Amino acid sequence: MSSRRTRTARNRENDIDILVSKLQALLPASSSGCNKTRVPASKILEETCNYIKSLRAKGDSLGERLSQLLDSMEDNVVDVNIIRELLQ
Repeated sequence: MSSRRTRTARNRENDIDILVSKLQALLPASSSGCNKTRVPASKILEETCNYIKSLRAKGDSLGERLSQLLDSMEDNVVDVNIIRELLQ
């Protein structure tokens, strides 16, 4: 019974290692993804969280810039409405 639990735990750890490796591969090259040495899972998770936060901030910034651009185009209502429809 003990060997079965050990095998199950090893399989679970292996599955986690595979998922963390896949997650690491999704990070930009300047992050730990380009480093071939073993990086702790906690570090990869931390970097992933930071990367997601930066993407969210960039998305918010782009949305704000787009909103300003659309506001400046109010004279040409047809174009503005087409752009708004495309973005929804």
